[in-house]
Amino acid sequence: MEERVNHEYPVLNPETYRDLESRILYEDNHLLVINKKVGEIAQGDKTGDPTIADAYKAFIAQRDGKPGKVFLGVPHRLDRPVSGIIVLAKTSKSLERMTALFREGNVHKTYYALVCKSPEIPEAELDDYLVRNEKMNKSFICQPPNKRKDAKLAKLIYKLIAHTERYHLLEVQLLTGRHHQIRCQLAGIGCVIKGDLKYGAPRSNSNGGICLHAGKISFMHPVKKTELNITAPLPPDWKGIQL
Repeated sequence: MEERVNHEYPVLNPETYRDLESRILYEDNHLLVINKKVGEIAQGDKTGDPTIADAYKAFIAQRDGKPGKVFLGVPHRLDRPVSGIIVLAKTSKSLERMTALFREGNVHKTYYALVCKSPEIPEAELDDYLVRNEKMNKSFICQPPNKRKDAKLAKLIYKLIAHTERYHLLEVQLLTGRHHQIRCQLAGIGCVIKGDLKYGAPRSNSNGGICLHAGKISFMHPVKKTELNITAPLPPDWKGIQL
């Protein structure tokens, strides 16, 4: 029987198809949760580069022999140089509900950061006011009493959980969702993320990314109303690091 081709999307070569398939962490009729690589973009930007959603639309069209357009909505962001969990919505209803879960703080995210210096305190909560500079695409800590009106409170909890000879692994629980929050707040205590030149790392990573990974996510399924707990393995190039 002749295989149907969906002319809305490019035909994926076998290697690309297998790669996308291998990075699916969870899927049902409502959601697709995947493990994003460094360099992939979650939402369209000024570069005009294809997004991770575009790639998975082509994948689903090819896998399922789907005619016409495939719906995949993106309810949250993950910066281009960061790897890890991205939730995609397969229906408009699940997109609306997932967006509300993220907006209302009902999605719990755990990140892993490989930093250049061990924190003085092994485990702590960081509360800072951050100001975003749009032109620089960078956030800055704004200390009271000179707090600006556009400053937003950023809160996270970090815990030192492992070491290599040169780097230190922090587990980070996000309590708010601010622009470049983890990158900025960790740099503020002298713990710059490996490869993060923008926030003070001494050198870049060979892949152009930074060693920040969205490793765990938990939330109530927007349709099934059951709890989901999803984990994404650390990138293979984080040599010497195991959870």
